[in-house]
Amino acid sequence: MSLIDVLGSTPRLKIIRELSHGPRYVSELTEAVGMDGKTAAHHLSTLEENDIVEHYHRGNRKYYRLVRSIELRIAPPPERTFILQAAERSDPPSAGD
Repeated sequence: MSLIDVLGSTPRLKIIRELSHGPRYVSELTEAVGMDGKTAAHHLSTLEENDIVEHYHRGNRKYYRLVRSIELRIAPPPERTFILQAAERSDPPSAGD
């Protein structure tokens, strides 16, 4: 699946936007983006398979965090530039990871 296919989903963009504020555990994330657990699990799986998010466990909770920075730049004509990039995140892992 291409990066455009992965990011062309409104639910996945909502998840990415929420995770851009920091790691979230599954229940917190599903509530914040307004989707049920099964739907969120599907989208999180797709994001994880494409190395955009990863999960870790802390106690009984499963957390997700972004592992790539996503940048979208679009320029108006005459350049007609469309650039979509994903790069490894450079911020250190949270304490306890």
